[in-house]
Amino acid sequence: MRDAGRTLPRNDPRQYDDLAGEWWRPDGAFAMLHWLAEARAELVPAASRPGALLVDLGCGAGLLAPHLAGKGYRHVGVDLTFSALEQAAAHGVTVVNGDATAVPLADGCADVVAAGELLEHVPDWRRAVAEACRLLRPGGLLVLDTLNDTALSRLLAVHIGERLPTVPRGIHDPRLFVDARALVAESARHGVELRLRGIRPQLTGVLAWLARRVRGATGAAGPAPRIVPTWSTAVLYQGRGVRTG
Repeated sequence: MRDAGRTLPRNDPRQYDDLAGEWWRPDGAFAMLHWLAEARAELVPAASRPGALLVDLGCGAGLLAPHLAGKGYRHVGVDLTFSALEQAAAHGVTVVNGDATAVPLADGCADVVAAGELLEHVPDWRRAVAEACRLLRPGGLLVLDTLNDTALSRLLAVHIGERLPTVPRGIHDPRLFVDARALVAESARHGVELRLRGIRPQLTGVLAWLARRVRGATGAAGPAPRIVPTWSTAVLYQGRGVRTG
């Protein structure tokens, strides 16, 4: 990724300012984040009480918001990037400028914490997990998705994925990918028994998306590929767990 003639390091947050116009383009640079947001929202039940709060860590431009409509939550999004937060606010998210490893919100404030495509972008994912668990009230729900720290994940997400049309180069630093077993253990340390499952984009949908990109199709985007469960957590996986105590 280049910025004013300079090559930015991998995972540099300034990339999101450079790509600010891409957030809400369904077939743009953040297309897969749209697909994942829909799949993440499917893990979130309707709110069980009035005034329930969902904290969306690394919310970006608020892509989760349309999929939470009607579920009864106040949606608070936390992110470092002002240009993304401006767009999240325009989509009904109450925004907080903050770091996922030091969230400026009270202990036990959240009924749900969502951490989608976040952990593989923070220098200390264990601190981000501790913060996510701290924010949950007893009985609160943690939902997340991230990339596993495996050779296969690095191959597909970086060496192959970043060669696909519109996928930003350097958006991931594979040194930050998150070992699934370590994530389960860390969550348990903070009172959340996390259950994992592998996920992947549906093949036919991805092929159709790639065909649109290769053709340079303009106008309305085609149907978005669905994220479906798969037997392996070796690349991309979801986690869901409830805080006890």
